[in-house]
Amino acid sequence: MKSLVLIGPPGSGKSTVGRSLSRRLKRTFIDTDSMIEEKSGKKISEIFVDQGEEAFRDLEFTILQEVLKIPNSVISLGGGAPVKEEAQILIMNSEIFVIFLDVSLATAAPRVGFNRDRPLLLGNPRAQWQSLNEIRRPIYEKLASISVKVDDMSVDQIAGEISTAYEVATK
Repeated sequence: MKSLVLIGPPGSGKSTVGRSLSRRLKRTFIDTDSMIEEKSGKKISEIFVDQGEEAFRDLEFTILQEVLKIPNSVISLGGGAPVKEEAQILIMNSEIFVIFLDVSLATAAPRVGFNRDRPLLLGNPRAQWQSLNEIRRPIYEKLASISVKVDDMSVDQIAGEISTAYEVATK
C-alpha cells in the first residue's frame, strides 16, 4: 500500500496530524525531523549552528531517501525537505500519496511559537515564515496529491478528510 506523506510549512500540524492519521489507518508513523535528531544525536537547531543549513539539508535528503522506501506508513516531512530539486524528483517518482497541509500565518504562529528550535525563523519570525511560505508553497502545491486547508479544522477532522481522499484515490 502507498505510504502517505505530509508536507507543509512549520505549524501546519504535520507531526500531530501524522500521528492521528497513523492510528486511524493502523500504520507506522515516521517523523523525519525526529529521525534526523536520533541519527545525528543532535537537535536540528544544533546541526544548523554547528554544521550549517547545507549539511542539515544533505542529512535530511538521506533520511528522505530512506523513508520513501518504507511501505504502508505515514510520514511527516520537515517543512524544507521537499524544497531541493532532487528531493522533488524523488518525491514525484515515488509511489506515495502526498498531502499538503495548508495553513495561514495566523494559525501557524501560536503553534510554532517562533522559538529558537526553528533556526530558519530567527530574526523577524513572522516575516521569515511568510517569506519561506511564499517560496515553498508552489512546491508543496506541485507535489501534493491533495491539499487540505487546516485552519478551521480539528486534528480528527483533518485525519478524516485525508483518510477519505486516500481511500477514493487508491480504489
